Amino acid sequence: MVSYFAGIFYLVRLFVYFRETAQPEFVESELAKKILQNQYKIMIKKLWNIITVPAFILMLVFGITMILMQPDLLRQNWFHIKLTLLLGLFAYHFWCYNTVKKISASTDNHLKKNSYCLRQLNEVATLLLFSIVFVVILKSNFIDNWKEIVSGLLGIFLLVFMIVKLVNSKKKKT
Repeated sequence: MVSYFAGIFYLVRLFVYFRETAQPEFVESELAKKILQNQYKIMIKKLWNIITVPAFILMLVFGITMILMQPDLLRQNWFHIKLTLLLGLFAYHFWCYNTVKKISASTDNHLKKNSYCLRQLNEVATLLLFSIVFVVILKSNFIDNWKEIVSGLLGIFLLVFMIVKLVNSKKKKT
C-alpha cells in the first residue's frame, strides 16, 4: 500500500510539472520545453509501469486474500465504508491511467486541466488515504461517532485545499 500511494502521489505531481512546461513563465525556450516534456513523459511512463501498477495489483491481491481469509469482515459496517472509499481510490487510479495515456499519446504535449486543478487533484489521494486509515483505526467507533469524524475529516480536507490555494497564490506572485 505504501508503494502504491507513493507512486500515485508522485505521479500526479509529475502531471503538474508536465502541464507547467506548457506555460511560458516556467520554461525559458522551446528547446527547454521539448526536453522537459520528453523527460516527464519518460518519468511518468516508468513510474506508472514499474511502481504504481505493480503495487496496485499487489494491493488488490492482498486485499482480496484478506477478505477470503476473513469473510466476516464483509459483515462489519466499517468495512463497507472502507470498501466504498477504495472504490473512490480505484476511480482515481483510472483517472490517473487515462491521464497517463493522454500524455503518452499526446503530440502537442498539452493537458487540458491547468496546474492549479492538477494540484488540487493531487490532494485527492491524500484525502482518500487519511479517510481509509481513519476508518480502519476507528472501526466501530467510526459508526458510533460518524458525524464528528466526518466533520473532522471535512475540516482536514478543507484545510488541505486552502493550503494548496495559498501556496499557488504565493507562487503566482513570485
